[in-house]
Amino acid sequence: MIDSVIGPTHFITVAALLFGIGAAGAIWRRNALMVLMSIELMLNAANIVFVAYGRQYGDNGSHAIAFFVMAIAAAEAAVGLAILIGIFRTRQTIEVDELDALRDET
Repeated sequence: MIDSVIGPTHFITVAALLFGIGAAGAIWRRNALMVLMSIELMLNAANIVFVAYGRQYGDNGSHAIAFFVMAIAAAEAAVGLAILIGIFRTRQTIEVDELDALRDET
């Protein structure tokens, strides 16, 4: 009964909204941590699309792809946070505008 009420169009609409919010956050935010969170939001929107189409066509392979996207997102978050911690220790800021070069200004 719920399948007739909530269709793939609803999932795609939610995913498009999430992706748009994530893209806007990645473009307009100046804090590098917020940019990483916006990228995570865009990856989750892609996962919603994979699972929605997999549900529509009865393909379980989309769930495996979504799982791999989650694993890549976790690795991206871990590496990104490690880089941000290293940059914060040397520069005392993680503002994107102030990080125009990754060389030491001595």
